[in-house]
Amino acid sequence: MSLFLIAGFQSQSFGQTSKDSIQPVTIFSGNIGYTNNGFSIVPTFSFNSAAITSQMSWKKNDFSIEPDIRLAPDGKKGSLLLWIRYALVHKGNFSLRAGVHPAVNWYPKNITENGNSIEIYQLRRFLAWELAPNFKVNQHVNTGVYYLQGNGMQKDGAQTTHFVNLYLGVSDLALSNQLRLSLTPAVYYLYLDKKEGTYFTATGSISHKKSPFSIQSTINKVLQTSIVGGKDFQWNIALMYKLK
Repeated sequence: MSLFLIAGFQSQSFGQTSKDSIQPVTIFSGNIGYTNNGFSIVPTFSFNSAAITSQMSWKKNDFSIEPDIRLAPDGKKGSLLLWIRYALVHKGNFSLRAGVHPAVNWYPKNITENGNSIEIYQLRRFLAWELAPNFKVNQHVNTGVYYLQGNGMQKDGAQTTHFVNLYLGVSDLALSNQLRLSLTPAVYYLYLDKKEGTYFTATGSISHKKSPFSIQSTINKVLQTSIVGGKDFQWNIALMYKLK
């Protein structure tokens, strides 16, 4: 999984329970980015070209709706995921989240008909669910396991996916008075229609305390795999804008 460092714009509405107690009810957050290589939620697969990305979140108490969009600048290929998530457990330093999403992706495809080559757009639909336990070690370090199970809704593509990601999150490390560094290295296992592989991935981000912009980069390296279609090593760099 590509672990995006999502922080974002917050617009809160409050419900007052007493003169001295104000409880947040609704939180909106999100970011928009531009990258030279748009990674999928599973970083084995990517656009292999530039992409505009957007991750948004509408959260009320333990429930959230989070659209996730990746789109080529010309719109010819892209993906849209609509996450519906719920925080099952949030006790002390331990949390557990569950979620489901419908998704679609599309891309151009050349076919030959009556001796003529034409370009069509192929749309594929997916349905997936996730489980994400996390343990916060301290204010800068957390670790967890992310599990995603996906199902293709058509017969001419991937049918069954299992994705297990073991990660370490290190955030808000001071490089100077204003610059901050976040790192998320991870190893993951991917099962795709009876083929499998293991990979290393890492995402890093440098931000400035007084700027909504940040620089982010992700790498992905095959450790061993029988899955075809991905490259042995991939990377990207992205300019992210935090909305508020």
